[in-house]
Amino acid sequence: QVQLVESGGGLVQPGGSLRLSCAASGIIFRLAAMGWYRQAPGKQRELVAAITSGESTNYTDSVKGRFTISRDNAKNTVYLQMNSLKPEDTALYYCNAALVRLGTGYKYNWWGQGTQVTVSS
Repeated sequence: QVQLVESGGGLVQPGGSLRLSCAASGIIFRLAAMGWYRQAPGKQRELVAAITSGESTNYTDSVKGRFTISRDNAKNTVYLQMNSLKPEDTALYYCNAALVRLGTGYKYNWWGQGTQVTVSS
């Protein structure tokens, strides 16, 4: 019943910007930490950025100063603002959420289906 739906990906030129969104639906859980991961063809999936429920953030070194993760708890949505995009940012970007099931307190992670980001001239 949990859904994480990513949007905002697309084709952009080097130096351009994109804003990714991940909206979580469902009322049987609460959101804890959320993050964005990416995976390029032939490469390992890596954590790009993460944000806790208290809005503490962490970024991989390659995106520091260029990407900003944020969340809107009222909308159950996490965002990734990506500026100064480079060809090496090209990847499938996945949203991940740490969830706590209401009533039981059971903790688990859930993944979105991914949104493609392509940076090319």
